[in-house]
Amino acid sequence: MAYHFDTVKLEKGMYNHMGRTFSQVLEEQDPSEQYKGTAIEGLDAFQRQLKRFDIKVKGAGSDIVDKFFATSQSAVLFPEYIARAVKVGMEEANILPDITATETRIDGMDYRSITSVPEDEKQLKRVAEGAAIPSTTVKTQDSLVTLHKRGRMLVASYEAIRFQKLDLFSVTLRQIGAHISRMHLEDAIDVILNGDGNNNPAKTTTTAGEDELSYDDLLEFWNGFEPYQLNTILAGSDMMLKLLSLSQMQDAAAGLTFHGTGKLITPMGAKVLRTSAVPEGKLIGLDRNYALELVKAGDVNVEYDKLIDRQLERAAITTISGYAKIFPDASQVLALK
Repeated sequence: MAYHFDTVKLEKGMYNHMGRTFSQVLEEQDPSEQYKGTAIEGLDAFQRQLKRFDIKVKGAGSDIVDKFFATSQSAVLFPEYIARAVKVGMEEANILPDITATETRIDGMDYRSITSVPEDEKQLKRVAEGAAIPSTTVKTQDSLVTLHKRGRMLVASYEAIRFQKLDLFSVTLRQIGAHISRMHLEDAIDVILNGDGNNNPAKTTTTAGEDELSYDDLLEFWNGFEPYQLNTILAGSDMMLKLLSLSQMQDAAAGLTFHGTGKLITPMGAKVLRTSAVPEGKLIGLDRNYALELVKAGDVNVEYDKLIDRQLERAAITTISGYAKIFPDASQVLALK
């Protein structure tokens, strides 16, 4: 049986469509819907091209890097392979989904988020007949979201990697993705702590004791989130140790969960995430459903021209993103006195 993916013409220009990725352009030319009920139903358009050129990128039987450059058309697939491997690494090390309420994708570099200001948000007042209904004002923020380009430079000669297995090369690319993900997390934490340029730094509460964290401190911190919920806590290694040392964190159920999964839940029900991106002596608490907006300008970008032409000496892999606070009071800081 002849398939349409065998006749798709691959060219560099497929990477140069504004607002669309290579995979999206490829999917338009070779829609997955037409393969329903066939043996290759589960493959996307890019994976079908790998099948077309018999390129195996995973497992012990993976091909070498040079297999991508067997023809001029198969070479066009190499940048997308790199972008996908980097994205896998970003997702493996990524805790951003645990701290962001929503993700916004934009095509340009200018973006202004919105905020809302409800009247008496802590009180649910009864509305008398004929009385004015309390309002919530929605408006755009005064300052644009600051977008940061984060990435890594791939420095390698084609001769050095051409005979390397793709499965092994993917490990290196995933590590690049993990580094990029960490840089974006640092950007997110900076916005939580210092604000997004709209005069909204995080409210900071200090502990009662000198250089000590008590369960009472946590309770006060939790109680200060009304009307939001403290459902996520970010901590560095120093504060994580203080948190784990609390007797309330050492009950049998919590210990069993921690030993079995490595995941921590506080007695208040908040999920605890450890990251060295949080400054020493601070805990960041937030209501992940209302605190932070992730803004992305495009996808993972690779210098496709260089990669297709085997010029790997200095090929940049980058992403562009920024963060905006949705409701400033939904993220707060507990700091050691």
